[in-house]
Order: sequence, then structure tokens, then C-alpha cells
Amino acid sequence: QVQLVESGGGSVQSGGSARLSCAASGDSYCMGWFRQAPGKEREAIARITSGGTTDYGVSVRGRFTISRDNAKNTYLQMNSLKPEDTAMYYCAAYSASNGCSLTLLLSPVAHWGQGTQVTVSS
Repeated sequence: QVQLVESGGGSVQSGGSARLSCAASGDSYCMGWFRQAPGKEREAIARITSGGTTDYGVSVRGRFTISRDNAKNTYLQMNSLKPEDTAMYYCAAYSASNGCSLTLLLSPVAHWGQGTQVTVSS
């Protein structure tokens, strides 16, 4: 089973930037990030395949960038942060043969990390 460890969370002012990192213990075809704010549902925000193909949720498109440097590590560069971006951010990964999608990051096929808190103050 793949284990994921996130880092890079913290507090940042509105309009600022932050970069999250995720280190996986094994290779995964699909890696990504989702977040959950208090009282809200989980929201998948970015995913990347082992070949570098990316997709983003509407709320972060144009502001966040996902990348990976090998089959195990992925990063989330977050720019122009807003107070509504405040949430616990989780790394997710899976190697299922049914493609790489934002939806599947939230499904039982995916492994999840413990999360890292990002707080954006106005």
C-alpha cells in the first residue's frame, strides 16, 4: 500500500503563494490533491498522470499548478490565494487502470495522506 506524506502547509496572506509537497512510498500512475474545509465536502482540485497530463478543478484553475518530478513525488504551487482556499489539503494517489481523474482521487481506489493545513487570511 502506498503511503503519502504531505508538507508545506501553513498560514499565508490573501494574494500570497504557497507550495505543497507530497512524497509517496511507491509509484503511482495518477497523483493529485484534494481539500476539505470545515463544514464542506471534499473537493478534488488537481491531478497529474505519470506522463505529466494535468487537470484542475474550476475553483483553482489558473491559480494552482500541479507538477511531479518522478513517479513518486508531486507538488502543488498555489498562487493568488484567497481566504476561501483555507482548508486541509490532502495528497492522493492510485494506480488503477481506469484512467486518471479528479473524481477517482476521492474514491476508495486512491490512497490518501494525512493532510496539511493551509490558512489564508484576508
